[in-house]
Amino acid sequence: MDPVDVVRRYLKVYESGDPSGMEELVAEDVEIWGAGSHVVGRKYPMGAMVTPGLSNTRIEVIELFAAEDRVVAYFNSTYRHDATGKDVVQSGIKMYQVVDGKIVRFWGETDLFGLLRQLGKVPAEISFV
Repeated sequence: MDPVDVVRRYLKVYESGDPSGMEELVAEDVEIWGAGSHVVGRKYPMGAMVTPGLSNTRIEVIELFAAEDRVVAYFNSTYRHDATGKDVVQSGIKMYQVVDGKIVRFWGETDLFGLLRQLGKVPAEISFV
C-alpha cells in the first residue's frame, strides 16, 4: 500500500476515535518521538485518541509531502471542549515512516501551548524576556 494512503487512512482512524483500525495501519512496536520523549508501542497512538475533556476530533491536513517511505503532514486538529461546547484548534506536524503498509516510526510536535491558551489554562499574553 502506498505510504500516503496509509497515513491518510491512519488520520481518518485517529479522527474517528475508534481504535479498531489501528492494528491494520500501525506496527505493534511502532517507535514514536515527540515532546522530548521516545516511546515504543501501538498503545500510545491508540491512547492518544481519547483526550479527557476533548471530543469530536476533526483533522484538516494543510500540507502533505512524501518521499520514498516517509510522509510529512502539517495539520490542524479541531476538538470540542466538552465543558464549554466550544471548538479549540491545535496545529501540528508529524513525519511517518511506512514499511510494508504499516507505520513503523513517527516523529512530531503539536502546539500544546496554543491549545492550553485556548482552554484558559495559560495566560493569553506571556513575556519570555
